[in-house]
Amino acid sequence: MPSFPSDQLQPNEMHALRIIALKGMISRTELAEYLGYSRASITALVNRLVQIGILEELGEGESSGGRRPRLLNFKGAFGTLVGVDMGATSLDIALADFSGQIIERVSCTIDVRNGPDIVLTEICDQINRMLIQRELSPESLLGIGIGVPGPVEFSTGLLIAPPIMPGWENYPIHKTLRNSFPMTRVVVDNDVNVMALGELRSGQGRGLDNFLFVKIGTGIGAGIICAGRIHRGSTGCAGDIGHICVDRNGWVCHCGNVGCLEAMASGPIIAKRGLEAAQEGRSPALAKLLESEKTLTAYHIGVASTQGDRVANEIIDASGLMIGEVLASLVNFFNPSLILIGGGISNIGDRLLSSIRQAVLKRSLPLSTRHLVINKSALGDDAGVRGALALVLESLLGI
Repeated sequence: MPSFPSDQLQPNEMHALRIIALKGMISRTELAEYLGYSRASITALVNRLVQIGILEELGEGESSGGRRPRLLNFKGAFGTLVGVDMGATSLDIALADFSGQIIERVSCTIDVRNGPDIVLTEICDQINRMLIQRELSPESLLGIGIGVPGPVEFSTGLLIAPPIMPGWENYPIHKTLRNSFPMTRVVVDNDVNVMALGELRSGQGRGLDNFLFVKIGTGIGAGIICAGRIHRGSTGCAGDIGHICVDRNGWVCHCGNVGCLEAMASGPIIAKRGLEAAQEGRSPALAKLLESEKTLTAYHIGVASTQGDRVANEIIDASGLMIGEVLASLVNFFNPSLILIGGGISNIGDRLLSSIRQAVLKRSLPLSTRHLVINKSALGDDAGVRGALALVLESLLGI
């Protein structure tokens, strides 16, 4: 089938598919309850979707006293989807069947500053390699979801003034990818929104209505889940907390302003502060790491911290404090039930998460933190690709 046949499906059939996308595997009885259908009506609807090849029955659900019900799910062989998680320096691409099962995955190093032509060519090449590896035709590809590290006008899929992505502004990502995959739906969103969606559909956020996903890496941003959906704001840039001012006398940010959270607490800044401490002789542990590694990254600051290095601990605490104080303002304003911390810098050790927690609890109102949970993302690197896959599936179904 060359593309998703939404024009061949009845509104009630699309509604049923949306329910399964949001709820996961479900029995006919449960689906009938959601739709308000009789047994005969749900049987006719499900049988048609099974006949078309979109749904299949597999596994068994919990029994309510009689025979265990068969569960409905999307049929994997109906088509394939691709999820792309693009970072400033990395690319993670997953090929999945229509049920969401990842069947092939690749990760590689990139530099978004090289521009869209080079990066998007790499994405298309990797997708083609995965399709060939799995002996799948390009026509089986129904959709590509892609998260990018910059502000996206969601209605157009265009990046608008991305601070760390020169050459990408207003670049037609949709058109470029569709040149290689003409019948494929392409959906573009900010990478942190995509990660938040991954947690909502597959992670710790499943079943929650209001939570934040915070990515700490080369930049800092937040994905906002409000009333069970991504909140993008009026133009698509909600959650860009990396450009909240935390120090009016601070360093100049990529965006041109001074003292942004991203310019004062992100991964490169942690590394910069560690390098200065090593070069100035304030930290023997960091100086030793610099001598052996020739350079320092945030990861090395984390290594020194776990060894008990005082300066490394102070550097991590300073970043955690600034991030936590910004999040405290969001907690007081938004009152989420969960904050998940992800991105590469979340992996440098438990001290950063602890510092963030302390700052949030200190600066937030007692009622807003009474049931608040602050955790590291359990999905880790999977959050981006899982979210990108969910993004394109939901676009195909009109969610």
